[in-house]
Amino acid sequence: MGALLGMLRISRLSAPEARALSDVLEDDVDEPALAVSLNEIDEAAGEWEVIAYYPDLEVAMRAERRLAHANAIVSLVPDVDWVRRSLQGLAPVAAGRFFIHGTHDRARRRTGGISLEIDAGTAFGTGHHATTLGCLAALDHLMKSESPRRILDIGCGTGVLALAAAKALHVEVVASDIDAEAVRVAALNAERNGARPLIHAIAAPGVSDRRIAAGAPYNLIFANILAGPLIALAPPLSRILAPGGRIILSGLTSDQERSVSAAYRQQGLLREKRILDGNWVTLTLRRPKAKRPAV
Repeated sequence: MGALLGMLRISRLSAPEARALSDVLEDDVDEPALAVSLNEIDEAAGEWEVIAYYPDLEVAMRAERRLAHANAIVSLVPDVDWVRRSLQGLAPVAAGRFFIHGTHDRARRRTGGISLEIDAGTAFGTGHHATTLGCLAALDHLMKSESPRRILDIGCGTGVLALAAAKALHVEVVASDIDAEAVRVAALNAERNGARPLIHAIAAPGVSDRRIAAGAPYNLIFANILAGPLIALAPPLSRILAPGGRIILSGLTSDQERSVSAAYRQQGLLREKRILDGNWVTLTLRRPKAKRPAV
């Protein structure tokens, strides 16, 4: 049997909690971890875990006692490259013309379509969750008949949706998130994918920021967040949507669809397309164009 490491796993964390905890473990002056990884374990719920590796079980147990976190678990694991192994398990995915892969799968890029390199990290959205895939599929379908020029991605996370639209349509996209770390990662991914000039990544809550208002009205808005915020954002998002424009919504389950749809129907938006993946729903909604007055 090979060497064993002590592993400390802390689960059920928000992204900010996970980042702060990883910093604590890495900067421990007494017994710093050999390696620390952050893993997004539930993209829709925003749930993360932190895993730290130590030379043996005793050191890991001392770290656990110092941390005193309710969700901490200590165990023994084989001495292998766990970070590399976890990345290898994150296989490429495709949605229409879009192909999402990590750095470790760069060689598997397709020759046609739009390839995006997105690694798992400290921001929401590797492209693997049903909500993100639903948005990409909705965009692919929309592009068969429309070429939106003014695009906004609310709650952009890693920026995968903004990047997909920017690269496919060759247009500038405003990508916003309430989390400054997500904005940093989105800008980094834009650079990595050769689209930095096209992505305007900003930290902003909602749509009241002047930089978002300056780009209105938008022909296409992505909002892949959660049902509650989607309902709250229905009036402001509808106000900045151009006549004939679309909103692609996701992050909602089938039992939440009725209440979310009703909120946008009250704003005069019509359902154009529905994608169901398991229990996750993606909706494409359209604002009708103004009727021309009778002559």
